[in-house]
Amino acid sequence: MMRYADVIVPLPLHDSYTYSIPSALESSVRKGCRVLVPFGKSKSYVGIVHTVHTKEPQGYEVKAIKECLDTFPVVTEAQFRFWQWIAQYYACPLGDVMNAALPARLKADKPAKPSSKKNSVATDLDTHIYKESTGCGFHALNKPQQQAFDAIRQSFITKNVTLLHGITSSGKTEIYIHLIRQALSEGKQVLYLLPEIALTTQITERLRSVFGDQMGVFHSKFSDAVRVAVYRKQLSDEPYQLVLGVRSSVFLPFRQLGLVIVDEEHEVSYKQQDPAPRYHARNAAIMLAHQCGAKTLLGTATPSLESFQLAHTGRYGYVSLTTRYLDCQLPKIEVVDIKRLKFQKQMKGIFSPVLIESIGNALTHGEQVILFLNRRGYANFLMCQTCGWVPRCPHCDVSLTYHKKTNRLVCHYCGQAYMLPPSCPSCGEPRLSDVGIGTEKVEQQIHRHFPEATTVRMDIDTAHTRAAYEQIITDFSHHQYDILIGTQMVTKGLDFDNVSVVGILDADTMLHLPDFRSAERTYHVLAQVAGRAGRRNHRGLVVLQTRSADSDIIAHVVHNDYESMFRTQMEERRQFHYPPFYRLINIYLRHNDYSRTEQLAHELGDLLRQTFGDRVLGPDRPAVARVRSMYVRKLMLKIEKQASANKVRSLLFDIQARLLQQPSAHGVQIYYDVDPM
Repeated sequence: MMRYADVIVPLPLHDSYTYSIPSALESSVRKGCRVLVPFGKSKSYVGIVHTVHTKEPQGYEVKAIKECLDTFPVVTEAQFRFWQWIAQYYACPLGDVMNAALPARLKADKPAKPSSKKNSVATDLDTHIYKESTGCGFHALNKPQQQAFDAIRQSFITKNVTLLHGITSSGKTEIYIHLIRQALSEGKQVLYLLPEIALTTQITERLRSVFGDQMGVFHSKFSDAVRVAVYRKQLSDEPYQLVLGVRSSVFLPFRQLGLVIVDEEHEVSYKQQDPAPRYHARNAAIMLAHQCGAKTLLGTATPSLESFQLAHTGRYGYVSLTTRYLDCQLPKIEVVDIKRLKFQKQMKGIFSPVLIESIGNALTHGEQVILFLNRRGYANFLMCQTCGWVPRCPHCDVSLTYHKKTNRLVCHYCGQAYMLPPSCPSCGEPRLSDVGIGTEKVEQQIHRHFPEATTVRMDIDTAHTRAAYEQIITDFSHHQYDILIGTQMVTKGLDFDNVSVVGILDADTMLHLPDFRSAERTYHVLAQVAGRAGRRNHRGLVVLQTRSADSDIIAHVVHNDYESMFRTQMEERRQFHYPPFYRLINIYLRHNDYSRTEQLAHELGDLLRQTFGDRVLGPDRPAVARVRSMYVRKLMLKIEKQASANKVRSLLFDIQARLLQQPSAHGVQIYYDVDPM
């Protein structure tokens, strides 16, 4: 009897494809194995066998599998369940999930080497295989930490998810280490998630000193060979017991997962934006733990409103840690009204007098300074003072950012760089003025005020590789620089002993964005960056420069009053049907023709309203309505929390199929962002 295999291919296709299994391959083709299959007229892809059966497909000619690339499955039954959940919840094709889940080399048409019992993984530095150390790096918990540790363990008896709400520098990492040791002693595996590759630099050293070669590190900045080696080791008989990684680590195979730690759980970086699947790693990790019968710990100084609400209502366990390690005080936050100072002509360029004085005092005492501005480059844009012309990206609806170091105009959406025009192409004016500030300009002005100080920038331009980022962190930790100037990278859990002053140069960057999360995000960022000051020997100072000195959010940050911020924001969200009371799904439509994009977006809106009624908003133009020469329109769907995700997904795909049947829809792209950030 002929046997067939349903195969998932790494393409944005919602269904698997059925192939016949040649008799020569019948003994080797199994669920979870990679196979080489023909697709279309002349292409071949490496796919994953999802099901093996004897039911012959009807209505089309079945092609045969060309080759089986594995002697053992590379995707486990548990991973398939997780893939299915990702595809269903985030309304994306299973092929896109496969693409995200497997390292590139596992999607190449190369046969896999058999896995030995003692899987041989390359031993170069990138593999992060560590020799077992003797207890070094493992410290006893102080009283508040011990109480939190005990409370978490007690919470896990009745709750699958617990939120650890610990203020900055309270020693949450040490609690994590004790929980990991407990899980490992019980024969369980642990997944420790961080929101960005950047954060693995410091935490790796701490975990390495305790767990040695029990730990593996996994993220996208490693070479593909290293990621494949880690993936294969997890399939072997001797997998890593502890994996430290970023969001893609949720796709690794685990045999005995017992604990998932999601550090800095509030971070937007946990949300995958492009390409699909647009999953949130925190939520995906909670589901992964649930499917594996494991517990999840969410840790942060500034919880997301969704997580805090679930803890507030008893769905999650809740443990607070309100004492800083070694009884360090929270920093003093001084709010500076730069709108008033500019009116009084007291601002010294970018810096207020109090910030200049504070930096000077810190440098005099041999202390370090962090300056935070969430904009890279030198200036927001250039402008002709005569006619108002502004250089814009020809492919995207945005102005070009001026980068002085490279003397280029750069689009921060498509990445294209352009030479500066010798004069205004509109009126011939020979000089263009720079408007706004970026980290490059901050560095330049710091040198004017403090020419003897050593400075370093940390943004995507200076820290675009793992090695570059780690070098900056190491050098600043060893006081090779006096002043660190950075974007949001500097807010994310970094620990510097000698920083006494933090300057927040424009606290209003996110506060006035047209986004229902803007207030929450502003609180998160300001509270986190403020927590970098005075983390050891004495109380630090935060100089918070703002044009909105009377804002409630600024007051909440100054008083470290998370709960007031939470109550205010929750009332607004309840009133206007936003998360956590409703689920949001953003529906995007892209096409390279402007008029067709407009037409199809309105037709899609009409079709959606026939099913979902006034739950549909739009279509409208997103903040950037053309990216890489593709016009973009957005619709928003607000769905009640109790609605079935599978039913909503099915309805959306049916509506999409009806639209795509129209001849005018040729070339249009439709995709979904579930739980957008």
